[in-house]
Amino acid sequence: MRRTTSVLLSLSALLATSALAAPAVTAAPNADRPAGAPAGWEAVDATGLARLTGDADARRAPLAAEEPELLAVQSVRNDRFVATEVNYAAPNAGVQRARSAEFGGSWESYAFEWDEATQTYALRSLANNRYVAVEKNYTGSAQNVLRARSTSVGGWERFVLFYNEDLDRYALQSTLNGLFVTMENGYTGSLQYALRARSAEITGSWEEFVLWDIGA
Repeated sequence: MRRTTSVLLSLSALLATSALAAPAVTAAPNADRPAGAPAGWEAVDATGLARLTGDADARRAPLAAEEPELLAVQSVRNDRFVATEVNYAAPNAGVQRARSAEFGGSWESYAFEWDEATQTYALRSLANNRYVAVEKNYTGSAQNVLRARSTSVGGWERFVLFYNEDLDRYALQSTLNGLFVTMENGYTGSLQYALRARSAEITGSWEEFVLWDIGA
């Protein structure tokens, strides 16, 4: 695995060089995409993600937008990898938890699929081949929890990906409720370390993640 720090090009430079090949990621928002980027963060399109996570050849010839990036997601808060709980029973089957000390395989693997029309990503878990959705209708401590449970993609399954070059960290914002994905480090029981789209801002390590390229 190669951590994204191995890439020396800055995100701002990448966006500048790719401006002629792809629409600006800061285009006017629509109903499927939250408005604005947090201070210090930039929205990442397919070309930018391929260059940030790819090797030297990929940086010279970026992957096509239709080719998803295969990535592992690590929480900055507890240093653990996000996994799909395929063995959980309903209603939490496929819940996303940052609970793996190491990258072990498909449970911690995700295809980041870019959609040009909405300028967003869908995350498909390789553990069960389902898309990650935000459970807005759940109540209590599970409200807005992330679950890999969908066979198709709509507003519930779309996210804007942000990158902070100074921190070399990523954040995910749900298009369903406009909130950032947070790792619930303070939870206990079966939802300990669960991911929820519940933060109005990126406040720190709770909403920050590292992406690892597992596609090579």
